[in-house]
Amino acid sequence: MGRYVARRLLQMIPVFIGTTLLIFIMVNVLPGDPVRALWGDKPPDPTQVAQIRHDRGLDLPLWQQYLHYMGGLLQGDFGNTIAGNRPVLDEITQAFPVSMRLASMAWTFELIVGITLGVLAGIRRGRFVDNTVTLFTLLVISVPIFVVGLLCQLFFGNELGWITPTVQDSENMGQLLVPALVLGMVGLAYVARLTRTSIAENRQADYMRTAVAKGLPRQRIITRHLLRNSLIPVVTYLGTDVGALMGGAVITEGIFNVTGVGNLLFQALARREGAVIVGIVTVLVLVYLVASLIVDLLYAVLDPRIRYA
Repeated sequence: MGRYVARRLLQMIPVFIGTTLLIFIMVNVLPGDPVRALWGDKPPDPTQVAQIRHDRGLDLPLWQQYLHYMGGLLQGDFGNTIAGNRPVLDEITQAFPVSMRLASMAWTFELIVGITLGVLAGIRRGRFVDNTVTLFTLLVISVPIFVVGLLCQLFFGNELGWITPTVQDSENMGQLLVPALVLGMVGLAYVARLTRTSIAENRQADYMRTAVAKGLPRQRIITRHLLRNSLIPVVTYLGTDVGALMGGAVITEGIFNVTGVGNLLFQALARREGAVIVGIVTVLVLVYLVASLIVDLLYAVLDPRIRYA
């Protein structure tokens, strides 16, 4: 197991470098000049523009800029913003906990409700519960997330008055509840469908017939045998969805005015703050890689036949 973990950690290095290099190149080839944008509609001073670009290293070749960025990254320096000259790490540190709370609530919602619906539908395949869950998940997947968010905002906020239409305090878990439900709706549908399909397939397996023939209690058959062997594809999806929830919250955070990573990423794209964009993507890549490693290790817990050398 230790050798496997060490090998996976080494494999993360080229993935991390390749991903950051790709996003770094993409950000720097975008049209527009973030330095000139500091003057707004006024004509910029060419001398000051050249000085700012020199101070930030923006006049260097792209490969040198990337090497400088990676060198600073190894020392915990994500660079500074062009507007305001604030450390990018401070911006991310301020927004990251908010998105982490929002993503954790959405992920928990997917895990509990999605697996429960999937198990009920898989066990009662072809019956009313199965048809209802299938119809519900298809509906959720078909409706765009911004439509769901706006409907929840209008209905629960403006009509019923149960929530504030926009989040006033991003530290308040209660105010993040509805945005988290909206953010996790699509993931819930996929988790439910994956669980339902896996449960329905494994019900026909030989080990299930053996467990029934032994006269084991129904609850033990479902929890110890059927569910445990059916969760591998679900765990794979849930593991990779952690990073997707944090990076894909741009629309949800925008609708409900949540000051998280998604909102910060949107503002950085609008201002073309390359250092902020690359910094956020760097953090999300690390989250993806760690989540992927944890998922692989969980496979051996769910299925004892899987062993890592």
